[in-house]
Amino acid sequence: MKTIVIALGGNALLQRGEVLSAENQYKNIELMSETINKLAQEYRVVLVHGNGPQVGLLALQNLAYQAVPAYPLDILVAESQGMIGYMMMQKINQNNPTQAITTVMTRVSVDINDEAFREPSKFIGPIYEEAEKEELINKYQWTFKKDGQYYRRVVPSPAPQKIIDIEAVKLLLDKGHIVICGGGGGIPVNNINNEFIGSEAVIDKDLTAALISRELNAEHFVILTEADAIYKNWGTPEQAAIREATPEELAPMAVADGAMGPKIMAVSDFVNATGQQAHIGALQNIQQVIEGQSGTLIYKS
Repeated sequence: MKTIVIALGGNALLQRGEVLSAENQYKNIELMSETINKLAQEYRVVLVHGNGPQVGLLALQNLAYQAVPAYPLDILVAESQGMIGYMMMQKINQNNPTQAITTVMTRVSVDINDEAFREPSKFIGPIYEEAEKEELINKYQWTFKKDGQYYRRVVPSPAPQKIIDIEAVKLLLDKGHIVICGGGGGIPVNNINNEFIGSEAVIDKDLTAALISRELNAEHFVILTEADAIYKNWGTPEQAAIREATPEELAPMAVADGAMGPKIMAVSDFVNATGQQAHIGALQNIQQVIEGQSGTLIYKS
């Protein structure tokens, strides 16, 4: 069977402006659960999810109880892997109780000298008004960047170097499991003297998904997000969807902007490395995106 890797944005699992409740996340996961089960009849399915909103909420909850020192980001990423993986397993199995599905706690090594540690760019947590942003900067010394008309916290997002637990993923795929792995970009660790030490960062899940796709020799790589395609002139009256493009054509947009840029970097890396096609589109159009009838198709020239 061919292998398909599907990357789901943390925002795809929670629509912009929605309360970050379990009920809302279950509702959005249910949009894709039937399709995932259908795909599992034809493909070996790997799901990689984002965790931006969820890990940001965990960070806020983490700080609220001051009797215990706050946990570092690597542990919060691990928590989000278990939480979101469990919710996805529940909904997928409700549609098909006999389908084997497993969440793999996935460590990903990063370079301790990565420039990202000096220039945070990864959005996490909810959106804030400017006054709220200033209050949080004063209180926690967080870094913020604009996300549309609002502000969100940003943290270091180093490039993934190696999927440490990839052999467990391969073993489960061989046994017919749907595998949820690399959640939130993976638990970031530094290899220091052959010991893996947790790192204060959140890896971009799309770059991790692309690396997983390459290591699994996947035939298909799909990124599902809240946007229904890649757009040129985004946010202007001249914005227009890009339906097909090569990595070379998208190169000017492949920047570490914490938004669409890393997604373009991820699909471009995959297409250039494998010669296979990749897709970016909206979660609610998952079937049409995979079939090339919606979203943006990226192919090698």
